[in-house]
Amino acid sequence: MHHGRKQVHACLRFGRALIANRAVRVAVLVIAVTVSVWNFERIPHAAILPAIIGLLPFAIGKYVLCPLRWHAVSTSGRSRRWHLRTYAESEILGLISPGHAGADLWRIHRLEGVGVRRAPAVAEVALDRFVGAVGLVVAVVVCGVALPPVVIAVALGIAAVALVAAIVVSRRRPGLTRRWPLPSPKVFVLGIVLSIGYQASILGLLIGALQAVGDSVSPFQLIAVFGASQIAGILPGVHGASPREGALVAGLASIGVPWSAAFGAVALTALLYWVPALLLGGGSHFLRWRGRSREPATA
Repeated sequence: MHHGRKQVHACLRFGRALIANRAVRVAVLVIAVTVSVWNFERIPHAAILPAIIGLLPFAIGKYVLCPLRWHAVSTSGRSRRWHLRTYAESEILGLISPGHAGADLWRIHRLEGVGVRRAPAVAEVALDRFVGAVGLVVAVVVCGVALPPVVIAVALGIAAVALVAAIVVSRRRPGLTRRWPLPSPKVFVLGIVLSIGYQASILGLLIGALQAVGDSVSPFQLIAVFGASQIAGILPGVHGASPREGALVAGLASIGVPWSAAFGAVALTALLYWVPALLLGGGSHFLRWRGRSREPATA
């Protein structure tokens, strides 16, 4: 157990040192632009207006609702503006790293930079992830009328595992729960509502992408496919080539969308993810690099 804990701390130290390196962050931005251009070459002819209309709610969901959820469960004392900016910065690293791990490492790094100790910083980011996962499960179950029983069972199983894990930790490691203050029921419900809003914004982006490539499907069928693909997204993968994208392409094809249109719509959504990430997260990284974004060093 002690050896495993040391390995975890070593990985965190290495990841923190990597993302704190300015050259690495600049390289990530360059790679992001390169990937965007490469993905653009693979997308069939698409109308720009439906894609932009679908992108707007997604940008609000990803870069407003998600940071507000993090701020709601946070005990760091940072402002909403700080959480909005830090979350946007983390997305650049998350999109380029497997399992979106780079985003979590950046958030932990930034929390440590304002005086939060490592264990509470890791716990805070994990708590935000947990609330987001519960919101995903609730969103999928709410759409259960259109989902296969297997998908519902998987969603409920994930919630049950998370609940059992929380109970075991609270009983066997009470000291850990004292260092990791649990959110109040009101805050927890707020976090779930914000997570559901974020999932709805992704669905809006997908609808816009489908219309952009000249196709459309029944909203109820699309909700079923979308819910199943989000469950598949729990498995780790690289953005643009993860199990979620694969499940989404297969699901769209299963409800009558031509394979070329399904591939095109999913590739377009993967590309559109980069637009607000580069504008908001990349812009914030640039201002930080230029020394124009500063905050107090203590929490």
